[in-house]
Amino acid sequence: MKFTVVIPARYSSTRLPAKPLKEIAGKPMVQRVYEQACLSEATRVVVATDDERIASVVKAFGGEVCMTSNAHESGTDRLQEVAQTLALADDEIVVNVQGDEPLIPPEVINQVAKNLAQAKEASVATLSEPIESAQDFANPNIVKVVADVNGLALYFSRASIPWPRDDFSQTTDVLPNGQHFQRHIGIYAYRVSLMNQFVTWDLAPIEGLECLEQLRVLWNGHRIHVAESVLAVPGGVDTQEDLDRVRLLLS
Repeated sequence: MKFTVVIPARYSSTRLPAKPLKEIAGKPMVQRVYEQACLSEATRVVVATDDERIASVVKAFGGEVCMTSNAHESGTDRLQEVAQTLALADDEIVVNVQGDEPLIPPEVINQVAKNLAQAKEASVATLSEPIESAQDFANPNIVKVVADVNGLALYFSRASIPWPRDDFSQTTDVLPNGQHFQRHIGIYAYRVSLMNQFVTWDLAPIEGLECLEQLRVLWNGHRIHVAESVLAVPGGVDTQEDLDRVRLLLS
């Protein structure tokens, strides 16, 4: 199976400026992500950036880089520009690996690409992991997903879904046993044809409300395949505290 990994890497970050260039155990973070992606079965790994400083660093460690516009409103828009620049065919698969995930397991990248290749009815594939605590279930920063019996997403939300009505009528402090509450993991595999359509669609009403761009796919009648990740996916680097944690792990 053939697929391309694209790693979006932006210089600007409100909480951690110049994030892709932050050093982790002697290497810039973008290089750590790139090297993890290269351990996957991808036929090609490309860093997508709108900043020459990042591009120079990627070229210096021997990586492939694609310059993109700085006007993109979503990550999918940036990926579509890369696919267009690389002249990828409509039926090819692109995996979006975030540029702030230096610990991303290569097995997870392979999993999401293979899932999309096998799920002919889906245009996108993504992953999830179990939610273990009521606190996480209630946290709007943790996106929840509900899928059907075929592993196709019914909805993504920052709200607590599905809502265990009977159990929560007693207490919302503890999750009921034996239930299937899933946290969305933000790794995606796309068919290039879907990305080419995505950039022509208007912002979906539910997407604007939830601030979740994957809802634009569902709103326009396409399916997203969801499966539980084969390995735990360590959290990405959003803050200085996250960076310190990863540096300690890799030191």
